[in-house]
Amino acid sequence: MGKFKLTRRKFLVAGALAGGGLAIGYGFKTDDPDNAALSASTSEGEIALNAWIKIDTKGIVTVAIPRSEMGQGIYTALAMLVAEELDADFETIRVEQAPIDDVYANVTVLQDALPFSDKFHDGEDTIGAAGMANVAGLLGVQATGGSTSVRDAWIPMRQAGATAKSMLVTAAARTWKVSPDECSVENGVISHSRTNKSGGFGEFVIKAASETVPLSNNLKNQDNYKLIGKPVYRLDIPEKVNGAAVFGIDITLPDMAYAAVKLCPVFGGKVASYEEKAVVELPGVLKVVAFETGVAVIADSFWRAKTAVENLPVIFESGEAVSTSSDQIIDLLTQSVGNDDARTYSEIGDATSALSSAPNKITATYTVPYLAHACLEPMNCTAKVTETGVEVWMPNQAPTLVKWFAEKIADVPAENIKVHTTLLGGGFGRRAEIDLVLMAVTIAKSLKNRPVKLVWTRENDIQHDMYRPAAVSQFHAALGADGKIEAWKNRIVSQSVSGSFTARLIPWATMDVPDNTTSEGAADIPYEFTNRLVDHVPVTLPIPVGFWRSVGHSYNGFFTESFMDEAAFAAKQDPIEFRLAHLRDNQDFTAVLQKAKEVSNWSSPLPAGKGRGVALHESFGSIVAQVAEVSVDDEKVVTIDKVYCVIDCGTVVNPDTVVAQMEGGIIFGLSAALFGEITIENGQVVNENFPDYDMIRLANAPEIETFLAPSGRRLGGVGEPGTPPIAPAVTNAIFAATGDRVRTLPLTKSGYSA
Repeated sequence: MGKFKLTRRKFLVAGALAGGGLAIGYGFKTDDPDNAALSASTSEGEIALNAWIKIDTKGIVTVAIPRSEMGQGIYTALAMLVAEELDADFETIRVEQAPIDDVYANVTVLQDALPFSDKFHDGEDTIGAAGMANVAGLLGVQATGGSTSVRDAWIPMRQAGATAKSMLVTAAARTWKVSPDECSVENGVISHSRTNKSGGFGEFVIKAASETVPLSNNLKNQDNYKLIGKPVYRLDIPEKVNGAAVFGIDITLPDMAYAAVKLCPVFGGKVASYEEKAVVELPGVLKVVAFETGVAVIADSFWRAKTAVENLPVIFESGEAVSTSSDQIIDLLTQSVGNDDARTYSEIGDATSALSSAPNKITATYTVPYLAHACLEPMNCTAKVTETGVEVWMPNQAPTLVKWFAEKIADVPAENIKVHTTLLGGGFGRRAEIDLVLMAVTIAKSLKNRPVKLVWTRENDIQHDMYRPAAVSQFHAALGADGKIEAWKNRIVSQSVSGSFTARLIPWATMDVPDNTTSEGAADIPYEFTNRLVDHVPVTLPIPVGFWRSVGHSYNGFFTESFMDEAAFAAKQDPIEFRLAHLRDNQDFTAVLQKAKEVSNWSSPLPAGKGRGVALHESFGSIVAQVAEVSVDDEKVVTIDKVYCVIDCGTVVNPDTVVAQMEGGIIFGLSAALFGEITIENGQVVNENFPDYDMIRLANAPEIETFLAPSGRRLGGVGEPGTPPIAPAVTNAIFAATGDRVRTLPLTKSGYSA
């Protein structure tokens, strides 16, 4: 697929279709060649064989990576897919960020939004999945998120490698006047054994570019992999070690100015007035720029801009949210559990009737707070606006959106927008938002022809995030005479992340539609119950919520695995054996849980004050079981001694990366479980910086041991699945050690410290 002109109208139509769960196929053709997207970025002696691969006459292979590198190792993983089928020497592989083009659209991220009943989620190719693929093709959105990068690239980037290899082999065979079938490729060298001829890719790339070769579906089977499944060094690490890596915060341009902002502290508030004269004469100040929610000062250094904006008198109109508080929000969520207007996401049998007549019932309610992303790299965006175009340098997860909204704000032709996606110092969903690019381009418009670098302080970041929603979840279950669950009823109450995100993109076109993120990890659990009902009550609040590492799984994993543990205790059964009894027809889950039992030495005794807890959770196509070992002293100080993690992601691309992502996901989830809480009073966030939004430190980080258990099931993601199980594994371990059941996070809410 080549370049396709996307109008804003098509964006809105396709977005409405996708958001409403209706997928309509749009067929369109283009006359652009397959290499059109990449050809514009070729250097002298370099040939683009398709949209993903460039090779120069020295044999250096450059792979265009259409996803953002934010520490998850995607530069390396996607390059491995290409190199595997190309049979390239990985030492010759280089990577670069792909340009913005429809061909790089993320299809899987839309397919994941299909209803849980769609068999796509079970690994089948369905009509719904095909329809969503067409919508994705229409939108052409390049996005990194949802643990989709490798899943989405698994076929097209391997096909790109196989097709490029076929082109090179055909060119070599024509040169040698032999059959392509008689040629072989290994480590970037094409050989013909009968004539004893050989040559590197660079010798044939010019001729290969003129070959017409159909898209190759002749992909290797697992037994023939040479790279996939093997530990490969990360391509991005050397420059991160030697300081050459360029993150958004590192951008430095000639004649660059800097901007700092003062934002309305109350959600939804606006600027009423400000006294420009108070700062305009300060050293280095170039301009004061007001926008709807705040005021920026542009200066010749960030420190001068920050100092000036802090001294700028601004009066804000607070708006209706000023009366909102955390206590009020939790009360609303709790009361809404009884709301009759719930949306059903999973229903088997008649759980309500089964519960009404059951003699042995258990119930529990769980609560989690809002959470911030707190990316290590401060939020930033550099923009240069001219009369005819815009250039943006930004660490972002959605360059297509950056381009669209830069065009909208600057009101210049789309072809005159250039976006440079830098390395990201953490993303977690936060850098898929458009607020920074809207703000940066608006500010840069006031100082045309000069780049302006907008940097947020940590206080700006913590207090003006798009937060993980607060949520309440209530469970009812009926236990049969055999100790198994006969009925399971679960109601979740929260804001809709997808609805909130869509409202920020196209506020006038939002609709009240189902949102899988509200019940993912609850409606699609693997346990087998005769009667099951999982529903969700959406609430509307003035707090902006967004995609946070593992999204709905981040709280539903805690909810469901905590209640499964409570059910096991009520049934007087071992927590792992109880889970296994409800997984009879789910062998992949059984295998992962059995492995976790084995490696953690689950049945061995522990001394007093120590406990083990388990959690099993599937998210983004990967199954993860975690066992946490904790110690709790008399002062309720919790030490997480060790975490055992087992993951089945179907097929492992780079084992080192999978292990690293499990470790990172566990630490991320532990920070939230132990400390994470955004507190709201008078419509504004009380937290300001890391001292009051704490993280796991080396001193309280556990030993983590990860075990890979790939089953060959459909490929799963690894960026997020390590996060959901850790909170319930820890709280279940606390119960095993103390008999105290934790139903509210963070642990500090229950009097624990770490």
